[in-house]
Amino acid sequence: MRRFILSVCLLSVALFASAEINDILGNWKTVDDKTGNSYSVVSIYRGADGLYYGKIAKMLMGPADLVCDKCPGDDHNAPLVGLVFIRGMKYDAKNNQLIGGKLLDPESGNFYYGKIYPKDGKLVLRGSVDKFGLLGRNQTWIRE
Repeated sequence: MRRFILSVCLLSVALFASAEINDILGNWKTVDDKTGNSYSVVSIYRGADGLYYGKIAKMLMGPADLVCDKCPGDDHNAPLVGLVFIRGMKYDAKNNQLIGGKLLDPESGNFYYGKIYPKDGKLVLRGSVDKFGLLGRNQTWIRE
């Protein structure tokens, strides 16, 4: 009987945790924090390595064949559609957020520290130049 109760408790915790990560995973319309325009759809997903990633699934503004001309390395001149720009983030279940990893800004080609978390049915992406998130900016995205 104790094993049954323990199993039910563990299953409940696992289901609760997966419901929270589902607040983050999926497709999101990006919203420019300066103009308010939606310019792309981002897909956030869990990779085979257990880390979390985000890629541009669709462009909503401008030509669909844009490339990342300022991106470094293998991403230089890669198409924006399909570009993985959220990389290697870990899920922090205690705070229901993705942390760590890197964020690639396709406009500048720079990498930033990041944090992603749900708030009021939307998704907040915080990019910063410092690990603590003090020097940076937020974008709030809406579920597609």
